Amino acid sequence: MKINKVILMGRLVRDPEIKYSQGIEPTALARYTLAVNRRLRYNGEQEVDFISCVAFGKIGEFAEKYLKKGQLISIVGRLQVRSWDDQNGQRHWATDVVVVEHYFAESKKKSNNPGFYSIDEDEELPF
Repeated sequence: MKINKVILMGRLVRDPEIKYSQGIEPTALARYTLAVNRRLRYNGEQEVDFISCVAFGKIGEFAEKYLKKGQLISIVGRLQVRSWDDQNGQRHWATDVVVVEHYFAESKKKSNNPGFYSIDEDEELPF
């Protein structure tokens, strides 16, 4: 059995960047970066990892509509490594988390972040 599952909690570094595929039925592709604190501190300072995330289809549309810079979210996804060659023949590698689930990890009341946006409890969610 092979398992590829990633669970992260962090803050959005900026609003998600959204693109739509070309074709008969355009598909949303949302890219964003999560700032995730490491458990250990070095010299008393918190270390942070910046994790590249990508969400497709309805999950990408959700990111476009509801996720904003500074928001604390939790995601579930899988790790994906991709490679390509540039014009000079140099090989490049990138690692992304392909998101399959988003969760709000902070209530509107607890957030002191002016860029924070959340859904009211009475509002119907699109998932």
